Amino acid sequence: MRVEQIAVFLENKSGRLAEIAAVLAANKVNIRALSVADTADFGILRLIVDKVDAAKKALKENGFTVGKTNVVAVEVPDHCGGLAGVLKIIEAAGLNVEYMYAFVNKSGENAVLIFRFDDMDKAIATLQKANITILSGEQVCSL
Repeated sequence: MRVEQIAVFLENKSGRLAEIAAVLAANKVNIRALSVADTADFGILRLIVDKVDAAKKALKENGFTVGKTNVVAVEVPDHCGGLAGVLKIIEAAGLNVEYMYAFVNKSGENAVLIFRFDDMDKAIATLQKANITILSGEQVCSL
């Protein structure tokens, strides 16, 4: 199962993140998870939203450069070692994590890890074989 994620490229200057949030809010797009990575010149905002196509269209119409990629969302127990257990499985399979980010919906329950792998098909098969819960985009947005 893959989750659609949008990536927005933005100049590294004050107010740009607020502009994106305002555009999405005005278009009734709900952000479920996000990650911001930056360099000296620009940033990459990665978003999981409830309305991917509407978000992409609205942001493009407002001058943002937007791309769409697939990621894998896995659910793990929210306790010490939850992430380590998943990473051990990934390492044993020889998979490379290009990037990841995570969120917890309610402390003490489950955490959601968002991964981008170099080999998405192998990653999904590996995680399924290890009985790791993989979430759909709808499931992530319903949390």
